[in-house]
Amino acid sequence: MELKEIQTLIKFISSSKVDEVSIEKKDFRIKIKRNAPESKATPVQQLPPQQVVSVPAAPSPAAPAAETASSEAPAEEASNTEEIKSPMIGTFYRKSSPDKPSFVEVGDTVEKGQVICIIEAMKLFNEIESEVSGKIVKVLVDDSQPVEYDQPLFLVEPS
Repeated sequence: MELKEIQTLIKFISSSKVDEVSIEKKDFRIKIKRNAPESKATPVQQLPPQQVVSVPAAPSPAAPAAETASSEAPAEEASNTEEIKSPMIGTFYRKSSPDKPSFVEVGDTVEKGQVICIIEAMKLFNEIESEVSGKIVKVLVDDSQPVEYDQPLFLVEPS
């Protein structure tokens, strides 16, 4: 589609009552939306700020030393993992269709560039590839759940 055709299309939308036009060709897609009419602002009641005070709990003298060591272990484990984060906003899917197996499961070994999930954004299904080689330690998002940009999706133990 030529620039003049796009400009003509924009002029048509601005002078008509059409709010949105979408055109798709073989290797080209354009979607033009008119700005939504301004809506009246609804008043929001703001609550007064509340002060929260946290008091650290004193360690109990009966707590065994082994408990302290085990509470530090998960933090240590998390430090040797890497997060694979969402590159976009959309809906997270672990498999390509309901009757297919998941791309990856906890314990699977993945290679850099391997497809690990799909994120649907604006009716487009985007294959998300692993940014690191290693073992999947944890899946952080449930299937068919919305995700935000830069939201952690998987924990991977690099190899």
